Amino acid sequence: QADLAKWREPGSLVSAARSSLDRLDQDKIAIAQLHWSTQNYQPFQERALWEGIADVYDEGLCEAVGVSNYGPVQLGRFAERMRERDVPLAIAQVQYSLLTAKNDEIIQACDEAGCRLVSYSPLCLGLLTCKYDLDNLPRQGNPRRQLFKELLPGARPLLDTLKDVARDSNRTPTQVAINWAMCKGTVPIPGCRDLKQARENLGAADFRLSSGAVDELDRASSGVSKKMIENIFQTK
Repeated sequence: QADLAKWREPGSLVSAARSSLDRLDQDKIAIAQLHWSTQNYQPFQERALWEGIADVYDEGLCEAVGVSNYGPVQLGRFAERMRERDVPLAIAQVQYSLLTAKNDEIIQACDEAGCRLVSYSPLCLGLLTCKYDLDNLPRQGNPRRQLFKELLPGARPLLDTLKDVARDSNRTPTQVAINWAMCKGTVPIPGCRDLKQARENLGAADFRLSSGAVDELDRASSGVSKKMIENIFQTK
């Protein structure tokens, strides 16, 4: 509670930005980003964060601002306030994949806000690698185990389509899932555990799925009965 309260104090974000720049030995950062909205749990704090991040730009400490875990409605409100203050909004970082809901809505919201969508978890925590099924789940104690058990039955047709497109494209399902997000105009930021996975992820950047393949994946995605749960901080 004390930590949250300090960000409501005028100048607190500017002070934090200056301290970060001192540690980085830089004069300016490219993007100052609010990592999540407080709308879902402390809505009264939200406006102070907006004004604070705009102050960081006004002080010449960043080139632009960004947000993360903002849904279409809240992103529109934030973008409107940044326009009022003449602050450039560069990115919105949102959970986005073949298994997330409201994909069209958040893309449209980013277009209207004039910012780029940065898609995190484009592999849906690894489910879209097609390495898992009900007989091969994450190990006991891993929180993904129960989640995958719930998602896999409804996602099976999508995963089958993903494997078919990967085979036809001479790529892996991982690369196809990431490339699909790129074809949607997003900047995917997949995670990796080792060098092999990093190289596989990079392989998604040197080709482009055909429009037919994208449409096929879109249809399969729309037919998924149970979508990935949203981040608890994700707003409407």
